[in-house]
Amino acid sequence: MTSTKTTVMRHLEHLCVGIGPRPLGSQANQATADYVQRAFEAAGLAVEQQEFPCPLWEEVETRLEAGGERLTAFANTWSPACDVTAPAVALGTVAELEAADLAGRIGVLYGDLTKGHGMGARSAFYFPEEHQQFVRLLEAKRPAALVTVSPTPGGPERLIRDWEFAIPSATILPEVGRTLLQRENQVVHLRIESRQTPGRFANVIGRKAGRNHARIVLLAHLDTQADTPGACDNGSGVAGLLALAERFAPKDLATGLEWFIANGEEVGGVGDAEYLRRCGDELGQVLAVVNVDGVGQWASATSITVMGGSQALHNQIAAVKQRYPGVVRVEPWYESDHTAFFFQGVPCIPITSVGVHNGHLPGDTVEWISPTKLDEAVSLVADMVESLQGRSPAWSRETNSE
Repeated sequence: MTSTKTTVMRHLEHLCVGIGPRPLGSQANQATADYVQRAFEAAGLAVEQQEFPCPLWEEVETRLEAGGERLTAFANTWSPACDVTAPAVALGTVAELEAADLAGRIGVLYGDLTKGHGMGARSAFYFPEEHQQFVRLLEAKRPAALVTVSPTPGGPERLIRDWEFAIPSATILPEVGRTLLQRENQVVHLRIESRQTPGRFANVIGRKAGRNHARIVLLAHLDTQADTPGACDNGSGVAGLLALAERFAPKDLATGLEWFIANGEEVGGVGDAEYLRRCGDELGQVLAVVNVDGVGQWASATSITVMGGSQALHNQIAAVKQRYPGVVRVEPWYESDHTAFFFQGVPCIPITSVGVHNGHLPGDTVEWISPTKLDEAVSLVADMVESLQGRSPAWSRETNSE
């Protein structure tokens, strides 16, 4: 019989090597959803794809030139095509942006304007007011194009990921940004050749009914950033849940399981918004959500926390965690799909890791994944699922004082 560890690594190799980068908007992303669906069907789960509209986008070529020198640049995802030659205006703060005359110019954004992990889709679950104001300000300034300086050395993290944003834009590495910023008031040429057509993308849901109406949601996101194989973020999470589908599908369960493989986490949770639109009135049946996002790295330790829920749930998870000395308890965190459920009052158990983090970068490869550490995370989830069988959503909610 094939071991869980072997099954997980087989799925991980296919996701990260066979398919590769899987950003929302790409054919590889669609292929990943189809792969997950086939794996669920092979395990005997009832399967649903929750489709939502999103353009299919392809970067053909991006050229950035300044002072006669060719500079490496990457079109931001869903950027419109352009061929613009215009003066560059460097802007590092909101105050500078508010004061700038950008009409017909190319804005070079850095510093406070490019902090964090960029701007996602405005149709996503997470599109905060700060981002909304930033978008409105940029659109009001009417630049001919934008160049965003990635704050992360070691690889491009395309900082604008919104198909409704009509201003052409590209991201450059920090060292390229330094070159541009050292040459004030220069004329810059930006040419982006890209293709965009209407498309549809999907979450993938696998279901195994239990003897009662409650269910535990096992959650992981299938998409990556544009230029990364996404082994830790989040091929490992998806591979682990696919292995758990094979493990639990044949079992007779008191409490049902729902595998929610979300799409669009990297652009703010587009798939989360679609899931809540369709299933929001059923959340009262969810005992807990277990989100696996970023596990299995050689140089990291698996981490767990519990967000919301009753003291009884916290005690139960703590008891399971005691069997795993290699797992550390951490403070609640919000930067993943479980937040969509937590804000709706559903108890959440996020599992990730602490240590080296190279997510979003080209170096997030399978070589960084420890089969033993990934198997540990999968076993932890399996033991939690077993320990929660027969419990009710009322038992797991904060009002329960057991």
